[in-house]
Amino acid sequence: MALPQESTSSLVHVAPLEELLEKGRYLFKAGGKQIAVFAGADGVYACNNRCPHEGYPLMEGKLDPNPKGGGCILTCNWHNWKFDLAGGETLVGGDKLRRYPVEIIDGEVWIDIADPPAEEVAAAALNSLRDSFRRHEYDRMAREISRLQKAGADPLDALRAAFTWTADRFEYGCSHAQGGAADWLAIRDDYAAGEAERLVPLVEIVGHLAWDTLREPAYPYPEESLPYDAEAFVAAIEAEDEAAAVARLRGALNAGLTFRDLEGPLAAAALAHYQDFGHAAIYVQKTGELLDRLGAEAAEPLLLSLVRSLVYATREDLIPEFRAYGPALAAWDGAGKEPVAAEDLLGLPVPKVLARVNASSGDRRALYDALLGAACWQFLHFDMDMMFATDKPVSNNVNWLDFTHAITFANAVRTLCGRTPRLWPQGLLQIACFVGRNAGFVDKTLDESPWRVDDPQAFLDAALKGVLDHGRFEYIVSIHLVKLLTAVKAEVTAAPEAPWVPVMLAAVNRFLNEPLRRKHTLRTAKQALGFVAAEG
Repeated sequence: MALPQESTSSLVHVAPLEELLEKGRYLFKAGGKQIAVFAGADGVYACNNRCPHEGYPLMEGKLDPNPKGGGCILTCNWHNWKFDLAGGETLVGGDKLRRYPVEIIDGEVWIDIADPPAEEVAAAALNSLRDSFRRHEYDRMAREISRLQKAGADPLDALRAAFTWTADRFEYGCSHAQGGAADWLAIRDDYAAGEAERLVPLVEIVGHLAWDTLREPAYPYPEESLPYDAEAFVAAIEAEDEAAAVARLRGALNAGLTFRDLEGPLAAAALAHYQDFGHAAIYVQKTGELLDRLGAEAAEPLLLSLVRSLVYATREDLIPEFRAYGPALAAWDGAGKEPVAAEDLLGLPVPKVLARVNASSGDRRALYDALLGAACWQFLHFDMDMMFATDKPVSNNVNWLDFTHAITFANAVRTLCGRTPRLWPQGLLQIACFVGRNAGFVDKTLDESPWRVDDPQAFLDAALKGVLDHGRFEYIVSIHLVKLLTAVKAEVTAAPEAPWVPVMLAAVNRFLNEPLRRKHTLRTAKQALGFVAAEG
């Protein structure tokens, strides 16, 4: 039988009921939709013919009575997804199946093809997106954000919602999931062409949040609010007093303060120590950039996560390797006149780098260029043997990703200290800690020439465009690519003639083309055996 003609009305005629009962199922097109109609044991049901999972035809599916009584169960035979056609639940699988109301009028089958209100569709997509977090269903996240956008909603609502859902699932506050989101959005704005590429950053952000909170319980934030006081706020973070710090933050938000009002104290707290391997300052910088894009609606969950991460940040200047930082900061007078270049800082241990920086403290621009130049040279000369060694102590467990942090941290220092200049001594001396720490993990004999970049702009554009199809399974790897490349672009744009630019781009080129080892089976086993043997 020929299919009925398409109709623009809400209620469309399908077929005589007798004919449907005889055939058992019926497919027709109406209003641009493919709709499957089934005659079940106790009624007639209509649904989208395309399985919401991967689009295979449900007309080819298996129909069974509901063992619990009433209605019937439709199974997509491709992946065994099962749908309750009466109640609407997805029994096996994830995404919801679109169903259509059916009416039997004078022995004829009619269905209502009217679309639900856009607000209802958008709300359903967000609810389903949240459900996808339970098993980190990456492809489902992409579909749900697409459905949200198709309903006419702002696709960034998926991010605002996801940051809210997951804020209390981060036991120690911000991870790279929050820290890299602003960079993903910048790449989306500058490099994504077409709907698919514009969808990628949104799915990556949401997927990273889901991964980092997978099966994590809630770690509720304190609810008390205290009047905001900047000094008390910073002091509470320094004392690792989450309750007091959060109370001051809530007081600030209740008083209508924005991130920019809080940025100076937050930056001061982040740079109060050489801490958290640079993450603290980076997270402050990137939270501000993210809130510039998402607005006040996202302020509470993002700032709560940020403050928690500052409270729990590791203070590496308290360990022997970086203990010289505190005295160096106390000795800073901003009057050091000794000229400085990158090569003056190479090969020096932490205490000597810090002393050399103090000797040149009077020229902040030259000092920043020298420190960043030294960090770029070390990044370019990373000793790959360190990453593949299996007989080194735990303190030598370094890899490519570690070396990117000197660059992304320097970018955060320039941004934060540019707006709060009193923090320049802390920022510069902490970059020096990176330079001193990395001095022992470089290959001085490396031939730089194969990695030199002839066209910096074309190279950066290609690299940033490339992350939209990065192919990396681990979020921690892809987000380091994103963070590094956006920081490099920002630094090169700010100072295109700086002496470190060619070295920085060569380092990035090598990083993108050399192997990155992420699992260390033999090294882990040997270190575990050695650790246990020495336990006593």
